[in-house]
Amino acid sequence: MNDTVVKDDQLLGKIASELSIPCKQVKSVISLLDEGNTVPFIARYRKEMTGALDEVQIRTILERWQYIQNLEQRKEEVLRIIEEQGKLTDDLSKSITKAEKLQEVEDLYRPFKQKRRTKATVAKEKGLEPFADWLMTFPKDDIQQKAKGFISEEKQVLTVEEVIAGAKDIIAEMVSDDAEGRKWIRKETLKTGTVASVVKDAEKDEKNVYEMYYEYEEPVNKIVPHRILALNRGEKEDILRASIKVNSDLIIAQLTRKWVRAPHSPAAPIVQEAIEDGYKRLIQPSIEREIRAELTEKAEEQAIHIFSENLRNLLLQPPLKGKVVIGVDPAYRTGCKLAVVDETGKVLKIDVIYPHPPVSKTKEAREKFISILREYKVEMAAIGNGTASRETEQFVADILKEMDEEIFYLIVNEAGASVYSASDIAREEFPNFQVEERSAVSIARRLQDPLAELVKIDPKSVGVGQYQHDVSQKRLSGSLHFVVETAVNRVGVNVNTASSSLLQYVAGLNKTAANNIVKKREEEGKFTSRTELKKVPRLGAKTYEQAIGFLRVLDGKQPLDRTGIHPENYNEVKKLLTSLGFTANDLGTEELKTALNALDLKAVSEELAIGELTLKDIIDALVRPERDPRDDLPRPLLKKDVLKLEDLKAGMELQGTVRNVVDFGAFVDIGVKQDGLVHISKLSNRFVKHPLDIVSVGDVVTVWVDSVDMKKGRVALTMLPPS
Repeated sequence: MNDTVVKDDQLLGKIASELSIPCKQVKSVISLLDEGNTVPFIARYRKEMTGALDEVQIRTILERWQYIQNLEQRKEEVLRIIEEQGKLTDDLSKSITKAEKLQEVEDLYRPFKQKRRTKATVAKEKGLEPFADWLMTFPKDDIQQKAKGFISEEKQVLTVEEVIAGAKDIIAEMVSDDAEGRKWIRKETLKTGTVASVVKDAEKDEKNVYEMYYEYEEPVNKIVPHRILALNRGEKEDILRASIKVNSDLIIAQLTRKWVRAPHSPAAPIVQEAIEDGYKRLIQPSIEREIRAELTEKAEEQAIHIFSENLRNLLLQPPLKGKVVIGVDPAYRTGCKLAVVDETGKVLKIDVIYPHPPVSKTKEAREKFISILREYKVEMAAIGNGTASRETEQFVADILKEMDEEIFYLIVNEAGASVYSASDIAREEFPNFQVEERSAVSIARRLQDPLAELVKIDPKSVGVGQYQHDVSQKRLSGSLHFVVETAVNRVGVNVNTASSSLLQYVAGLNKTAANNIVKKREEEGKFTSRTELKKVPRLGAKTYEQAIGFLRVLDGKQPLDRTGIHPENYNEVKKLLTSLGFTANDLGTEELKTALNALDLKAVSEELAIGELTLKDIIDALVRPERDPRDDLPRPLLKKDVLKLEDLKAGMELQGTVRNVVDFGAFVDIGVKQDGLVHISKLSNRFVKHPLDIVSVGDVVTVWVDSVDMKKGRVALTMLPPS
């Protein structure tokens, strides 16, 4: 076995032990990824090889593997550079090889790094390094006398003071470059340091957003992620100045103990001054930058995690299938735009009404709205939550109360609808519509199928995050893309109705392949089988293998094409059905369900040479061929009447929908203009580490009104029942 394979095995073993996942499964995941398989494909169709790891676990393995490989490459590079300088010792080589973080490698490399011109490099150029080295032996000799030997007009060192100053610069850098010392100082700063902030320019803080940080201090090891991001933003906006405070005297005393080996030597005070300078000028600012970068990275990770979780829950909101919906994009002056869409999302009618000031054609608006409801047999109304939303809600609720037919309405979070309406995708979809008309269509469709509609919008614009504009946009985009991809593949996609925006999130497909599928469908009509997709340009064998299990053909020639069963297993499935006396046409019937539930999984798995995990998925698909995982979730809260802020009283019990979850609590839509906040302390009687442990976006929850601030329009809620 060659060295690379042995080394790779060791690294994979390291990941396995870190993540508490068997090494065999970790190796399988890396091997499958190296073969060009996608994360959703591996999670769904290679369960035997991975032990049924989910998408998040597979992605974590991949990220850790990439980090470790980068770390190993950097180690090799650093070892090579130091070796070329002829300065690589056995101890240093061991320390670099053993390092587990990039930061440790960089600390060890620091003394050998090509530096830009520093005070120390200038002093070395002036020939003062031997004098600095001599001082570090802590001699008993006369320092002044020795220094005279280094005065040189040619090198522009004209006095004893200049010689000593240059030596101090060299010693200061030597102390600063010591990897062990830096590691200790970093640890000490993390343990005992505090993050402090003061106001820099209060006038720029017009709304007093940062008032609590004008004079603020909190231990480094206690500060919570959202406060880090708030401080960073305050600094960016030039309102605050933040820093890390630490007991410098304690650190300098420790450095002195380490470096000053003979306190009574005449060189000791000079070295002592160099140490202080090295700490204050070089180490402390550098460590502060590193720690703040580390705190920011952790805070960003947390913000991205929260956004991702909220987005996942938003995307997986249950669809209201088979309903004719009227979408209402509310407005005052320009009128409320209306869009009626049929059960498939096809636009049947576009119109506008003016029920609000300044136009106030209320009577005409009522008549038109009622006429549209009746003509198109509308079953649901979706009202956007933007400007004039509450007035429009009142207008719609009053009409629905008078209708003989039972029609409910729902307030739809229209975050990102305006982004979609003005996008190239929307212009392509509805070239002759105005922006607001497209917005009304999007609001209606969000009710019918949130996932299919929300994929058309940049995930950052869906309004379920916290500080999403302050984090690394590259990492945020990567994480959100992964969430959307996971959600789309978990649900599956109807290849005959899906937009290109939805198709491009299917495992293996990219924008070009997605566009080609839509183009072929438009030119030649509906696909009647999965195999027809092999003829789509740019959809090669590997892409087909990755994508096809997630693409459904609902009323085609082959009944199995409407399930999540991969075509690679069709032969075994047909054998299984035949052995039970059924055909693929019996999918979803009670008789087949009964026969399948009575099977001995282990025996059938051996007989068909299919793993038990795969067989279990196949049986689930045969029992519920068009199963949508979203159908198992609680339905959205449908409404018939409207509530005003003035109606709320402390202790009032309400039902609401969680709209956003943040570090300090959850915002719940209870039907008034402003979402109410359930603070983290009011989510549960037990200790809550994070609100996400208790609630998710889209949850329907029972809350009680805690307090109402009419002036600020704020509502505080609690999920703790009144005693």
